[in-house]
Amino acid sequence: MKYTLQLEELAMLALGIFAFSFLDLSWWWFIGLFFVPDVGMAGYIFGNKAGAFTYNLCHHKGLAIVCWILGFMLQAQVLQLIGLILFSHSAFDRILGYGLKYKKGFKFTHLGEIGK
Repeated sequence: MKYTLQLEELAMLALGIFAFSFLDLSWWWFIGLFFVPDVGMAGYIFGNKAGAFTYNLCHHKGLAIVCWILGFMLQAQVLQLIGLILFSHSAFDRILGYGLKYKKGFKFTHLGEIGK
């Protein structure tokens, strides 16, 4: 099952890259912003509960899709870019086993414990 989920996330990452190709932006934007959602880890400075909230907010595919749809409807390329970066980065993280976090601590995710 693990490999099936990783293949699914790989397909989602490919979808994000494909969708980015329709934006009128240089590929440097995608590469340069790809790891920006990891800024959500900074919430762990304030404890596990705050860290889980900020990390999950920056890695939520539903939020990413809403941003992209709003950007598409409003013809706002910046919103589309934000949505695609969040979506693609989240898929990449999940390929590596970094899922959404539980309040227990950073290594406790919806995909299982990291490092196990």
